[in-house]
Amino acid sequence: MGKIISLVNQKGGVGKTTTTINLAASLGLLGKKTLIVDMDPQGNATTSVGVDKGISASISEALTMKKTSNEVIVRTKFKNLDIMPANMNLSVLEAELNNIQKEDPTFQKGMQLKRVLNEIRDNYDYILIDCPPSLVIQTKNALAASDSVIIPVQCEFLALEGIMQLLNTIQDARKKVNPDLAIEGVVLTMLDSRTLLGLEVVENIRSYFKEKVYDTIVPRLIVLAEAPSHGKPISYYNSNSRGATAYINLAKEVIDRNAREEKGTR
Repeated sequence: MGKIISLVNQKGGVGKTTTTINLAASLGLLGKKTLIVDMDPQGNATTSVGVDKGISASISEALTMKKTSNEVIVRTKFKNLDIMPANMNLSVLEAELNNIQKEDPTFQKGMQLKRVLNEIRDNYDYILIDCPPSLVIQTKNALAASDSVIIPVQCEFLALEGIMQLLNTIQDARKKVNPDLAIEGVVLTMLDSRTLLGLEVVENIRSYFKEKVYDTIVPRLIVLAEAPSHGKPISYYNSNSRGATAYINLAKEVIDRNAREEKGTR
């Protein structure tokens, strides 16, 4: 059964989509069958792996029961990597779900992604959900469907801004819809090692989240910003870059942590 992980942060510009696509591609390169679920109406994760947002079948159609889960999965050209793409149809998701709920009072609009993913999760080792930077119906569905969350945190001033709100959101999801939702880990992104401020932020985050913080720190690199415009994860755009190395190392940490967790539960 695949592990479902949402990448969430209610603060924008922290490298959430960048981490989703590059971690997913790196997991694929390491032999793990991986699915990206793009829950952001902007569809940046979709275009970043070379998939056209103009396709007719997107995650929105699965959530509103117009298509099956398998019908909206797109095979990418990258090893072991599929995606449930997003387009602007996702921007009217809540209205569509509200209409369905009016006709069927038993319909649970916050649980539709869980329904969609339960149909196909056995086909994957990891399912990574790219969430929008706000607590909208897409994010609520993601938290209800997930086993855990990864929180990308930017290594810049005010990095902890909004984190307490996010932790409260996660706690609220535990109380209302998903009591087993865990924090998978915290990944530090966009580090400029030339500044003392970036290093101070690293220490502050490690002090706050302790062992939940991954050892891997993703540097601030132009090549990471360039890769999506070519429709490629960094490991395919520039496999020798520090960015590619960072995400491969992060993927190894994710795999190792889950292996230890599975071993501990036996």
